[in-house]
Amino acid sequence: MHRPSLPTIFFIGTLGIATFSGMDAVMKGLSLAIGTYNALFWRMWAASLCGAIVWAMRRPKAPSRAAVKLHLTRGAVGATMAFLFFWGLARVPMAQAIALSYIAPLLALFLAAMILGERIGRGVVGASLIASAGVGVILIGQAQSRLGDEAFLGALSILASAVCYSWNIVLMRQQAQVASPEEVGLFQSLVAAVLLSLPAPWLAELPPVREIGPILLAAVLSTVSLMLLSWAYARAEAQYLAPTEYTSFVWAALLGWVVFGEHVSLYTLAGAGLIVGGCLIAARMKPQVMTHEAEAALP
Repeated sequence: MHRPSLPTIFFIGTLGIATFSGMDAVMKGLSLAIGTYNALFWRMWAASLCGAIVWAMRRPKAPSRAAVKLHLTRGAVGATMAFLFFWGLARVPMAQAIALSYIAPLLALFLAAMILGERIGRGVVGASLIASAGVGVILIGQAQSRLGDEAFLGALSILASAVCYSWNIVLMRQQAQVASPEEVGLFQSLVAAVLLSLPAPWLAELPPVREIGPILLAAVLSTVSLMLLSWAYARAEAQYLAPTEYTSFVWAALLGWVVFGEHVSLYTLAGAGLIVGGCLIAARMKPQVMTHEAEAALP
């Protein structure tokens, strides 16, 4: 089997993040229109349907016991992470929300070392520090503006979500070793949808007809993103791919400006430059990749 190059793996991971950023923009609009819970509830069930169709087309085998355990764990973590993030995203600009979430890839480097036994290369850490300096510049710029109580609570919610996401990154790497991208895409959404259904009798409401299109779009984008990221994380270490998370800031700033009219300051542009620079440095590192034999055994 032909082994993809490191730049190809990094590009696929980055494409997965770009797709996810598009979903973020759609979900912010839905959260403002029908509330965070209902936006997430209906998107997860729509994504489960999309994932089931793709998975069934592959004539899959039943998930292994190890895979089921990871599906349940990541689904629960993902549901908590998503609710906290989208609740906060409805209250702060997209670029600021993404900047705050960048604590997650940094935490993921150390979690990957503790849980997966990965060694943290100095070059990758240095690249992440450069990117985190860019986040600091952005936050300094945000401190110049006045934020209300709702925005402050939104920021706290996003930081809590980032802690969950750091674990999610490591779980993504573990999950990708025992399940196909199609299986990951289905069960990540399905487990979260079932958990979100528990309070549905009290909280769920039928969405207006005009919001059905955005819900379906968000579902497709999230499913595609999950499969792309699963493919990439099955072929390179979490510490190598974690910096791709930083590219989401560029997309968030662009989408926030185009869709929601959110201002992008000079601080934001300077920080974005550092973030992209850090990602480019990380992309030139040479971490461990899978052997031909190991890759041939992938689901």
